[in-house]
Amino acid sequence: MNESAMSEKIYKESGIELSPFIASHYDSLMNTLSFGRYDGFIRKAIQDMGIQEEDEILDMGCGTGKNAAIMAHFLGKTGSVTGVDLSPVMEKQFREKHQADSRIDFSRQRIDIPFDLGKRFDKILLSFVIHGFPQEVREKILQNAQKHLKPGGQLFILDYAEFEMASMPWHHRFIFKKVECVYAFDFIEKDLKSMLGAYSFHEFNENLYFRKYARLLSAKKEKNTNPKK
Repeated sequence: MNESAMSEKIYKESGIELSPFIASHYDSLMNTLSFGRYDGFIRKAIQDMGIQEEDEILDMGCGTGKNAAIMAHFLGKTGSVTGVDLSPVMEKQFREKHQADSRIDFSRQRIDIPFDLGKRFDKILLSFVIHGFPQEVREKILQNAQKHLKPGGQLFILDYAEFEMASMPWHHRFIFKKVECVYAFDFIEKDLKSMLGAYSFHEFNENLYFRKYARLLSAKKEKNTNPKK
């Protein structure tokens, strides 16, 4: 799929389907919007994942490869990161970042439709991805995550926490409304733990950031699963 085709959104109201220009400058834009706190925030969240040297990690909606670069610091020679993204602009940045590291690979793939990479992973990360889809599509993404985890593996969702927008300070609320799509307004009201429970996930743990507006939620896949159809 070429860049001009990618400019036509699959989900018209989505805020995570980025134009080629925004995709090319994504990391710097995020740092600007977060008043310079984005880099440190991402590093702290990934540190909180408790990555082990031998972990095989799937980064669904991997973007520029920034997260993969940070995760790789915690991996040994046998660990690996596989990034999955649809955007050719993101793929180019990802591959350029990691061309010298054989532990890191990329697959061009939509995460909102069924797919199979032919292997299962110890950990899966969804970083500020799932909030940008309609609810029925979020369910499909969780099915894909459940399918690609090893029994006992961990799913990490780094995204907005559950909160009432009306309780935000006016300047935070103003920025949120300006930069986010309608799907995000719905997402912050969802009980994500209940959603995950329907897909054989349990043992939830969470770390909160940015005045508790952002959250790293982890959940384990049950070893004997009967996944939701």
